[in-house]
Amino acid sequence: MTRLDAVLWDMDGTLLDSEKLWDIAVRELAGELGHEMNDAMRHALIGASGPNALRIMFSGLGVDATPSALAEADAWIERRIIELFRDPVPWRPGAQDVLGALHAAGIPMALVTNTKRALTEYGLDTLGRHHFAVTVCADEVPHGKPSPDVYLRAAELLGVAPEHTVAIEDSPTGAEAAALAGCTVLVIPCEIAVPDAPGRTFRDSLVGLTQAELLDLIAR
Repeated sequence: MTRLDAVLWDMDGTLLDSEKLWDIAVRELAGELGHEMNDAMRHALIGASGPNALRIMFSGLGVDATPSALAEADAWIERRIIELFRDPVPWRPGAQDVLGALHAAGIPMALVTNTKRALTEYGLDTLGRHHFAVTVCADEVPHGKPSPDVYLRAAELLGVAPEHTVAIEDSPTGAEAAALAGCTVLVIPCEIAVPDAPGRTFRDSLVGLTQAELLDLIAR
């Protein structure tokens, strides 16, 4: 029987238009490290977990990724993101309406993000914690996206099978993680293109997305 047991949401670039804030922070961090970040490198960071993103950045900039340097960069980026997230973060088009409608319909939902818990809490100030039965962050599982760990953990906490869920993502990294977990994947691209692949459905935006459409995705 076709069932929609839960919807699993990515945060940055999917529900919140926060990638633009991350863009400010990572480019400023590159400047702090004495370099300028080009667009190709910036795009390589989108969707990556914090530790992976820093390793990609240090490698691309030619900076020695010592443990102390990585720890200092991590602390710097956390302070800057907190500053940028203090005000309500803009929603992606249609996201607030869809989130509210699914919650009102009683569909269990999880927030599944590569952003660490300390920063995710600021995003939840805008999103509303009441919308989510569970939230899972990359620093709470062995491996962040593109590993499926965050999605498998969210399904476990919800008590549902991944194949009865729809994961909504905006990045190649997130789409890969959700697919590996066995979720049906709906892609709403934001800052970068996401390649087509089996099991992925694409939509221009969340505007007008309905529960019936999500159930149909699983049925396919």
